[in-house]
Amino acid sequence: MSENVVEVRGLSRRFGKTTALDDVSLSVRPGIVSGLVGENGAGKTTLIKHLLGLFKAQTGSVRIFGLDPVKDPVGVLGRIGYLSEDRDLPDWMRIGELMSYTQAFYPNWDQAFAEQLRETFELSERQRIKSLSRGQRARAGLLVALAHRPDLLVLDEPSSGLDPIVRRDILAAIIRTVADEGRNVLFSSHLLEEVERVADSVTMIHEGKVILSDDLSKIIAAHRLVTVRFKEPQTGPPKLPGMLSVSGEGHEWTVMCNGEIERLKKAVAEAGASIVEDGPASLDDIFVAHAGD
Repeated sequence: MSENVVEVRGLSRRFGKTTALDDVSLSVRPGIVSGLVGENGAGKTTLIKHLLGLFKAQTGSVRIFGLDPVKDPVGVLGRIGYLSEDRDLPDWMRIGELMSYTQAFYPNWDQAFAEQLRETFELSERQRIKSLSRGQRARAGLLVALAHRPDLLVLDEPSSGLDPIVRRDILAAIIRTVADEGRNVLFSSHLLEEVERVADSVTMIHEGKVILSDDLSKIIAAHRLVTVRFKEPQTGPPKLPGMLSVSGEGHEWTVMCNGEIERLKKAVAEAGASIVEDGPASLDDIFVAHAGD
């Protein structure tokens, strides 16, 4: 694939008077893990439903593998594995029946891989879906989303309901394995530490708008968390070049800056202050700084 796997341009969506997506643009190149982050209600699930063709764009365009998912659902959905946040699986089925049912829709279904996943997830063929815990439903959903080896794996809050060991080890391993095989993963999460651990690129959404989108390494490199100490206590937050957010009081203030560290150092020296700590910012710090919360 030479074209971008996902190409969204100027996508907007309203539900009555509520704007769910506001001029959203997003590109995902082949063979990477892309994280979609934002608080609950930010618009992540609405965006994912547009990618799956469940919503038609009111404004803008959506292309998956170069195709319109609304006009060509067979060409798009046959290459996508999807785990919804709601874990909406048929309650009346057993695990074995769910596997057989899903297999019928995908010519590329890998039965040996499906059995391997079932054993890894500690699921029995005889278990009924309605008897599963939320974590077990998530594992069953992952199984059928993965077993046909999709070109694009879309996960909406995949960690919801999973215990910490499964979330940290198994989910991360699955995501990296898919990417290492040259396929794509797009997953949404409000757990920024998890995104930071496995994603290659990150798109941040706040109140329906994209506030930052780039390779994770570039985002981290472009932000610094700096603690400044002043000789005299400050009555209010200092104003420094490149400052995105600030917290503290009195003598010490911690500043999130946009990476122009040399300009900031010069301004700190001119103010008669000193930098007592300088280090990389976490993805959580960066999101909060740009979201303004």
